[in-house]
Amino acid sequence: MPSRLFVALLALVAALAGGTARALAQDEGTGSTFLTPFPVGDVYRVQVIGDDLAEGLLYGLNEAFLGDSRLQLRPKHSAINGLMRADFAEKLAGLDDDLQRDPANIAIVMMGAWDRVSVRDQTGKRAPVGSEAWRAEYASRAERLIKQLKKRNVAVYWVGLPNVRRSDANEDVQMMNSIVRERTYLNGFKYIDAYTGFMDETGGYSPYGPDVTGKIRVLREGDGVYFTAAGNRKLAHFVERDLRRDLTQAKADRAIPLAGGEDEQAKINPDKAKLAEPAPGAAPAPGTKADPAAPGTPAAALAAAPAAGASGDQKADNGKINLRMVNQSGREEVVTLDIVRPAIPASVVALVTRRESPDRPSQIGEAIVDQIPGGLTVMSTVALGSTPGAGGMRSRLSPAQTPYFRVLFKGERLAPKPGRADDISWPRREPPADTAVLPESNVTTGATPAPVPAKRPAQGTTNRRE
Repeated sequence: MPSRLFVALLALVAALAGGTARALAQDEGTGSTFLTPFPVGDVYRVQVIGDDLAEGLLYGLNEAFLGDSRLQLRPKHSAINGLMRADFAEKLAGLDDDLQRDPANIAIVMMGAWDRVSVRDQTGKRAPVGSEAWRAEYASRAERLIKQLKKRNVAVYWVGLPNVRRSDANEDVQMMNSIVRERTYLNGFKYIDAYTGFMDETGGYSPYGPDVTGKIRVLREGDGVYFTAAGNRKLAHFVERDLRRDLTQAKADRAIPLAGGEDEQAKINPDKAKLAEPAPGAAPAPGTKADPAAPGTPAAALAAAPAAGASGDQKADNGKINLRMVNQSGREEVVTLDIVRPAIPASVVALVTRRESPDRPSQIGEAIVDQIPGGLTVMSTVALGSTPGAGGMRSRLSPAQTPYFRVLFKGERLAPKPGRADDISWPRREPPADTAVLPESNVTTGATPAPVPAKRPAQGTTNRRE
């Protein structure tokens, strides 16, 4: 028995390690945006997956992104009639084969019109719609589909179900939407709400409503589930809004200087001069490690850097980001902020991008990377402090002892300096001796003498506090 338990624990550790490795592989090279900034051929391949609702959504997406060269929508959607259909496992395997033959960068998923059916659980009993066993099975199948797309490094936009005409069916629609919303958020993908976008003024169902131009049109079919052509275009608008914002952010990430590999940098700065490295096994010559100006040293980096004004300089390139905020009246508005990126000389570029020497690491500092709302990544460098050592030498602090690590990671509160804004000690320290003092008023006359001016120390002397 102990040996079996030990084998089971080893298997669990191996599975967790494999999952972590896959997660790291998934995140590698995706940048700070939801979409990779460098797709193959600079074109994002889009695959629509789902039932009849997804087929109508594809028509609306083709109209929304007509003439947009950044996207390539496949002409046919990948048909999966629903998560709770009997052929779900077969359809899932077919989708995996399709993505292996023809990879996609973006998957837009919408299904559920045929999912209001009972299923059999693991014991063989039939679970009715909405029961605990049914909910667990629905979440499990949604997780399987999401994990398979995640394995293929596909960015997923899952569109929720809209409201329908039957009130009892609306309860099931909201229940399925809540399950899918939870699964997508937990896996780092995006959920697009289509339920509230087609409600009337009272929050109920209506076949009429404003289209993308604001005109009142017939948006729903007579069955109370599917959409007309105008409805499909409005449905695609909710996807288009998020997708265009992510495309803009991915393009902005491509303009970050000094980021990416050589192939990626070639797309940003085709004329940028690259530092040549000596071939392996070459004889000692100028430019090799036998030379004082060998690659990897500051002298070599400055020598190899182009002159000022050459193609190696990073030109000033200001950008803009849009932040969605709620104003005082409660309405959502978009605030545009300017991101200033000044020009960077070629010598600075060469020094920062030079190859590090194993026996003399760079003294630039430690990099700090953090995520802020809006999908932005903030990167900065902090120079580590040093402490006096023996013989007058100063030794660097370990990363765990630096102030930024103690405050931002450990949550410690550093001792405030006297007189600083964060100094809340009580009683307050006495004011300096040269502070002006207001004498008490003359009680007999009722007059208040003029304040006594502070005495300035004589030139060449030091005013010390007694």
